[in-house]
Amino acid sequence: MTMVDVSAKPEIFRQATATGYIRLKTETIKLIREGRVAKGDPLQTSKTAGVLAAKRTSDMIPLCHPLPLTNVEISTKIVDKTTVRVTATVKAKAQTGVEMEALAATVVSLLTMWDMVKQYEKDAEGQYPTTRIEKVQVIKKLKRNVPQ
Repeated sequence: MTMVDVSAKPEIFRQATATGYIRLKTETIKLIREGRVAKGDPLQTSKTAGVLAAKRTSDMIPLCHPLPLTNVEISTKIVDKTTVRVTATVKAKAQTGVEMEALAATVVSLLTMWDMVKQYEKDAEGQYPTTRIEKVQVIKKLKRNVPQ
């Protein structure tokens, strides 16, 4: 195993956007909308978790380059009666892309949301028959030269 050598690559502006969804019970979505989740606001807390994950991506993924991120933006939106969407956009001026940072931000945001509402999602046996994270993907990637 070795880290890819990007020494010869120029520093350019890079941006990546990733998205993913979490399916929850209708009752859980109602609690989120009404601000009645015991642990606090999962939409807001998951944004903070996503930013932290983007900043720590190289600590979580072996051989991933640590990057000087210039911006991380996380949005959360209830899209219907059972679904929340998380979208993460990450920017940097770097020698390698920021797709892993955008994906990490999205996944950790979704996991944080799950953690905050898990008490409402369990069935009688303590299982999660309807809760799921799905469709995590990079939806956009940009790169362009940085003006000198």
